[in-house]
Amino acid sequence: MIFPLLFLCLNLSSLFRFSSARFAQLHSYNQSGYDDRSYGVSGRRMYSMNDFQMTEEDYNARLEKLAQGYMSNSDLQEAMQEFNSRCPNISRIYSIGKSVFGVPLLAMEISDTPGTIDAEPSFKFVGNVHGNEPVGRELLLLLANWLCDNYLKDSLATTIVDDVHLHILPSMNPDGYALRRRGNANHIDLNRDFPDQFFHMNDDTDLRQPETKAMVKWMTDIHFTASATLHGGALVANYPWDGTEDKRRDYFGCPDDKTFRFLASLYSRSHYKMSRSKEFPGGITNGAFWYPLYGGMQDWNYIHSGCFELTLEISDDKWPDASELPTIWDHNRMSMLKIVGSIIKTGIHGQVFSSDGKPLPASIAIQGINYTIFAGKKFGEYYRLLAPGEKYEVIASMPGYRSKRACVILGEAAQTVDFVLDSESSSIYKDGRVLEDSGCYPDSKTGLQAADLLPATQLEFCLLLFVMVGFLCFLKKRRARRNEKQTSVPRRAAMV
Repeated sequence: MIFPLLFLCLNLSSLFRFSSARFAQLHSYNQSGYDDRSYGVSGRRMYSMNDFQMTEEDYNARLEKLAQGYMSNSDLQEAMQEFNSRCPNISRIYSIGKSVFGVPLLAMEISDTPGTIDAEPSFKFVGNVHGNEPVGRELLLLLANWLCDNYLKDSLATTIVDDVHLHILPSMNPDGYALRRRGNANHIDLNRDFPDQFFHMNDDTDLRQPETKAMVKWMTDIHFTASATLHGGALVANYPWDGTEDKRRDYFGCPDDKTFRFLASLYSRSHYKMSRSKEFPGGITNGAFWYPLYGGMQDWNYIHSGCFELTLEISDDKWPDASELPTIWDHNRMSMLKIVGSIIKTGIHGQVFSSDGKPLPASIAIQGINYTIFAGKKFGEYYRLLAPGEKYEVIASMPGYRSKRACVILGEAAQTVDFVLDSESSSIYKDGRVLEDSGCYPDSKTGLQAADLLPATQLEFCLLLFVMVGFLCFLKKRRARRNEKQTSVPRRAAMV
């Protein structure tokens, strides 16, 4: 009797676990802006002169008229220097390289310790990748000045400045902007100029554009946790992968697909209207499902830099009238702030040390996710973005040390997980690195371990089921005895 009941309990509790987990998952993700079912279904609107049915002369004249309300390259440099003069204690201006025409690619760092290397994570914003998409460069200056004005006044602004190194490159393609065209001065689309994972394009470093080389060096010099590029022509948050192996338009998620969907939804649902898109459910899309592209910067960041990058389309029109900029900024401001804050407010982070206290640049892996990041060399710090509402087994490994595991049940807030790795020099570790069992996924063959996997509410459900079945058995036996007693009286009377 007990084994059928146990079987029934475990099966019903599994059903209960699935339904309750789905409810909790949806409830939790809706709070944070995550919708597991959302992905894009529309083709991109690539505005060109043909879209407007104009001659090339009329199209260029239109752009020249629109550009009058935007900053020129020299205006942009002056605005950046003015920002730095207003907030010298929390900012610095530096160059990551030069364009084809020799224009400095100026970046701003915003932090309470600008220019220093510490254990805080770094985030980068990049605008104007395409020369004819200038909205990003305007919004990034507005973001910098908003942080300057609201530091120590607004809690989110203060958190970003105090706990993050925010780097902003308003214009990756100043030449294309000056020429009013998509590509750079050499007519190259910079978002197709990076090495690709599927096709051997752009592998020759000598043939890459100076802007691309500058970006690659920048991402080598600074260990960015996450980043976002600002584009125009649609209203959607795009995430990897951007291409497929067979060049077909199809959903193709990267190993951290769930985390990227969470991040994209965080941006979309914090936006005034992006999440209400009729073209893209939830206002997000997988890049390859939207349309495949190759040699893009987004995939390169994730593969080669350990950096989680989103491609954000922030305006339906590539070059809207300048009078619309305040509204576009208002619609995107909170999304931009939250996506920066996500690197410290979600996922797991910590430091890795040796048993003698030395920081280790260990690898950090997640069981079941084929993607590894590395802790910093100087402080052994790591920041691992992960979608909330899940159980994760975290593995820290370092050559010459015994690897360790930790089990984390991640809620809405970030969790700190530090590791201390022991040297393998001890004779008991001579056969190689040994992984300590975290207990995250116990063997479910025994009844005790199966019960350990169940949350308290499900254990209570099983106990309640046992009590109810026991009570029903008691009533059945009692009724049987009563019937037996009632039928036995006449028999005795007959015998008398």
